[in-house]
Amino acid sequence: MEPFTNDEFFAKLSELFASRKGKSHGAVHLIQKRLAYDAETPAKTTDFPLPAQPSQPLPILIRVRNNKGKEERTEKIKLSTLVQPGELDAFYGRYAEVCKTGMGLLKPRDRTKRKAKAKKKKAA
Repeated sequence: MEPFTNDEFFAKLSELFASRKGKSHGAVHLIQKRLAYDAETPAKTTDFPLPAQPSQPLPILIRVRNNKGKEERTEKIKLSTLVQPGELDAFYGRYAEVCKTGMGLLKPRDRTKRKAKAKKKKAA
């Protein structure tokens, strides 16, 4: 799967959050990691060679996926985009805005059953 452009990524991410609005199950996972390239190993000059350092900063890979809800067997959605080091500040500003808006739409988890079980065990 090819990564989306940053604008396409934000549009799809907003759609994903909007589709999860008011649903009883499901989650949205946000994943970030630095993209690594396989570099040739340098020639051994000492007994303990150091790993090769990239000459330029590496891009960041941003992934988003949802889980299938139990009640509704919807298709799993996976989104990804690459962010170049020079674009990080602008990207993260917009990413934070989209995530804040989207997470406000999500329904909080109902934890009353877990709390009731814990209370029951404590009383016993």
